[in-house]
Amino acid sequence: MDRHRTMRAAAGASALALGIAVLATTTPFASAAPRSTDVIVVAPDGKKPKDLRADQVVRTIGAAQALVRAKNARSDVRVLLSGGTYELAAPLRFGPADGGRNGHNVTWQSIPGQHAVLSGGSKVTGWTLHDPAKNIWVADVPEGTQSRQLYVDGKLADRTQLLVAESKNTRTQLAFSQRGLTVNDPALAARIAGLSNPGDLEIEELGSFTDRYSPVRSVDGNTLVMEQPAWDNNNFGYDTLKSPYARGAIYLNNAYELISGPNQWYLDSARGKVFYRPADGQAMTAADVRLPRLESLVQVGGSYRDPVQNLAFSNLTFAHTTWNFPSGPQGYVDQQSGAHVVGDYAKPAGFLTSCQNGCPEFEKTRNEWHQIPSAVQVSAAEHVSFTGNSFEQLGSVGLGLGMDPNAHASRVGYGAAQIDVRGNSFTDSAASAIVVGGIQPDAHHPRDPRMVNHDVRITDNTIRGVSKNYRDNAGILSTYVTRATIAHNTLTDLPYDGVDIGWGWGINDPGGNLYYLNAGLYDYQPIYRTPTTFRENYVAYNLIHDTKQAMHDGGSIYTLSSSPGTVIERNYVYDSQVTFGALIDQGTRYVVMRDNVFLGSSRWVYINSDAGNPDTFNTKDNLVTGNWWDVGPARNPEGPGYNNQVVDNTQVTDGAFPPEAQKVMAEAGARS
Repeated sequence: MDRHRTMRAAAGASALALGIAVLATTTPFASAAPRSTDVIVVAPDGKKPKDLRADQVVRTIGAAQALVRAKNARSDVRVLLSGGTYELAAPLRFGPADGGRNGHNVTWQSIPGQHAVLSGGSKVTGWTLHDPAKNIWVADVPEGTQSRQLYVDGKLADRTQLLVAESKNTRTQLAFSQRGLTVNDPALAARIAGLSNPGDLEIEELGSFTDRYSPVRSVDGNTLVMEQPAWDNNNFGYDTLKSPYARGAIYLNNAYELISGPNQWYLDSARGKVFYRPADGQAMTAADVRLPRLESLVQVGGSYRDPVQNLAFSNLTFAHTTWNFPSGPQGYVDQQSGAHVVGDYAKPAGFLTSCQNGCPEFEKTRNEWHQIPSAVQVSAAEHVSFTGNSFEQLGSVGLGLGMDPNAHASRVGYGAAQIDVRGNSFTDSAASAIVVGGIQPDAHHPRDPRMVNHDVRITDNTIRGVSKNYRDNAGILSTYVTRATIAHNTLTDLPYDGVDIGWGWGINDPGGNLYYLNAGLYDYQPIYRTPTTFRENYVAYNLIHDTKQAMHDGGSIYTLSSSPGTVIERNYVYDSQVTFGALIDQGTRYVVMRDNVFLGSSRWVYINSDAGNPDTFNTKDNLVTGNWWDVGPARNPEGPGYNNQVVDNTQVTDGAFPPEAQKVMAEAGARS
C-alpha cells in the first residue's frame, strides 16, 4: 500500500473517533437516570407566568444566583429568565460555587417561548434634530461616557471615516516619521485641520493580514501627531502601517464633521453628546438605540484546582458590549487574528526603514502578544455548554474559551475542557465569533497539565457578519487545542478567514522554524523539543462562503503549525474572493485535508513551503487528497524534503459535480 493511502486510513480512524460527538445528537450533560430539578424563575415584576412550574420566583438575576448556590449540591437547578432586556450593571460572574456540584447540573435559559437579553448597554432616548440639512440627530448621555460601538435597531452603526489613501500605491502625499503622519495635500490637510476634538481621531490602516488602529494626540499644521507607543509599535515588524504587503488603505476615523451618510455616528464624550444620522424615513423617536457600557457580559472561571463544572446557557441573547482598549495610547497594534502588541519596546535605529519586514527587536514582542477579550468568557471550567443562544451587537470577540490570561477578567486563562457550543447564532459584531485557546507560552507548553484546552466541540452554529471593526479576525479561531471539533457550522459575510486552526508558524514545534531562527526569535525563547498541545483537531461539514471581503492574505480554511491526527474533510467552500480556498501555512505538518469542495478561489489550496528550502518554513508531511475544485490551481513546491502530497484531486470545469461531491455540498453547514 502506498504512503498516502496509509495516511488516509490512519486519518480515517482518527476522524471517526473525533466525529462521533458531531454526528450524534447529544445533550450537554449525561445523566444515568431521571432526577429532581429545582426551577427558579427570574421575573422583574415578581409574577410567575401561568402554566409554568416554579419552585421559587425572584426579581433579579443576583437573587437567582444566590439560590442556585444553596441548591446545586443536592439537585439539578434550572434558572428561567422571563423575556425582556436585562441591562446589567456589571458582568455576571460564575465561579466554582455557581456550577453543578456533586454531579448535578445548572442551566440558565429563557422561559420557553420568551426571549431574555443580557445587555451591556443602555437605551439612548431623547433624540432631537441637531442639523436639519444633514439629518443629524443628537441625544444626551453621561459626560465621560466611552464607547467604540453604537447599535441602532439591532445593527452596528458605522464610525465616521475619511479616506486618506486608497492603497499602498497612492501614498505619495504622505510622509511618515516617528512624530506622526504629515499630509502634503493642501486640500486634505485643510479638511483635517478643520476637525474638532483632534484627540478623538485615529488612523486605521488595512494591510494584507492586519487591521491597525493608532490614536491621534493632536493636529499640528499638516501633521497628525500620533499617540505613543501605538504609532511606533504599528510601524515595525511585518505588514506594518507604513509598509503593508498588500492593500494598504489608510483612513482617519471618528470626528463629528465626517458624518456624511446614513447609519454614521459620533460620540462627544467630554460634552456627553451622541450624534447619529439615520436613513431617510427612519424615525429616531421610535428607534431602539443602545450605547454599550460594559466590555463583557458573562465571566465563567474558576481555578485549575477547583474549576467551574456542569454549567449550561441556553436560548439567551448576549448583546451590547464595547472594547475601549484601542482608543488608549496602546491602540490596536494588530499582528493577525486578534493578536496585538501591548507595551513599549526598544526599536532599532531607523526602524521606519530597517524593520519593515521583521527584525530581531520585533521578535521580542512575539511571546507577549495579547488577545482581544470576549463578551462571554470561559476558562478553568469543565462541562460547560452554550446551546441555541444569540451572540449579537458585541464590541469584541463573541465567545472566548481558554484564551490567554490577559483576555479573561479573572486573569486565569486556559483550562477549558469538555465544552459544547451548539446551535448558536453570531452576528453583527466587531471581532471573531468564537476564539478557543491562547497564543502565549502556557498555551502551547503549559506549566500545569490542567491548563490544557481540550475536547471542545463547536457544531451547528451560524456565523454571519462578524469581525466588522477588527477585520483581521477569522469567524472561528482555534489555536493550541487538543481535540477541537469544528463541524456543521455555516460561516458567511466575513472580511477575513472562515475557520482558522493552529498558531505559531511552527516556531514552537520540536526543532522550531529556520526562518525565525534567522530572524532572531530564539534569542527570546527556547527551541522546544516536545510537541505542543495542538493535535487531533477535526474540521468537517462546514459551509464557508463570501469570505475575504476586506483582507488579502489567508484562506477560508487556514492552518498553522504541526497538528498530528488533524483531519479537514467534507467542507464546502466558495466565493473566497481573490485569495485561497485553503491556506496550509507555515509549520503545518501531519494534516490530512480530503473530500472537500472548493469553488471560486485564486488557488483552491496554497501550501506555504519555501520554494528553495523545505526547512525554511517547515511545512511538511501533509496529505491533500480526494478534493474537488473548479478554478485556481494548487500551489505545492515539490522536491526532496517537502513530502506534501497533493494527489487524486479532481478539477470540475463544467459545473457537473459527481454525486459524492454533491453530497458534500448538500451536507455542509449548520443543521436545524
